[in-house]
Amino acid sequence: MVTKLGLKIEKHPKPYNIRWLQDGGCMKVTKRCLVSFSIGKNYKDQIWCDVMKMDACHLLLGRPWKYDRHILHDGHLNTYSFTKDGHKIILRPMHQNELAKKNQPMRDTLMTRFEVIDQINKGEPVYIAMAKEEQKQEEQFLEPRVKELITKFDDVIAEDVPMQLPPLHGIQHQIDLIPGAPLPNRAASRMNPTQQVELQKQVEELLEKGLIRESLSPCVVLALLVPKKNGTWQMSVDSRAINKITIKYRFPIPMLDDLFDQLHGAKIFSKIERIPSNSYARR
Repeated sequence: MVTKLGLKIEKHPKPYNIRWLQDGGCMKVTKRCLVSFSIGKNYKDQIWCDVMKMDACHLLLGRPWKYDRHILHDGHLNTYSFTKDGHKIILRPMHQNELAKKNQPMRDTLMTRFEVIDQINKGEPVYIAMAKEEQKQEEQFLEPRVKELITKFDDVIAEDVPMQLPPLHGIQHQIDLIPGAPLPNRAASRMNPTQQVELQKQVEELLEKGLIRESLSPCVVLALLVPKKNGTWQMSVDSRAINKITIKYRFPIPMLDDLFDQLHGAKIFSKIERIPSNSYARR
């Protein structure tokens, strides 16, 4: 909002930290700007506002404003009274009749069925927007047989990770380290408050689902957040330090041409996305 209004920003004379109660993230306030505002026709003022990233775009008049203007609050009438430039000003809450005068109806703006029929009977052009469940773009071009197959195995294709680890298999793999090699113990990467909150949220979800557990191991593997195309964050694990001291086992890799020959005649292909959280849990 500060950038859109073209307000002049300057350094805060007394920088401080602020912490949100629910998110738990900490943010440092280092800038402020002078904002001119008016309430009604009689009250115009300027106030120094601290600048920070917020989801809301409201001008918050708090204790400093009340202190500087000697504000008196009437809790019964819910009014704020003070004197400015020799004039007594009383700020009152807006009532429903005042909101109606400002063309701000209190009821829902959607039309009823009878109002729609009345507009159609008048013979005037009517445009009706109907809510419809949005379909994924890839589902719009699927053949009916493929849609039927996806519906049949809907319980197999889960959108979220199940609340438990997969069952044990006959062969259990493990990571063998070079004997006597020092275990990596690197410091955590720097993150902004938003990334710290997101990382803590994903870790708590994995703990709740039982995919990971708290460990006191001296071996530390860093967890990083990588931005995805849809705007969300994906947790990844930086295993380069542990990979350097891992015993390398060599297995024959099939020829690429042989793999393509096995796909001859196939028409339907599937894609499984790698989930870093599972690999992190198994490590």
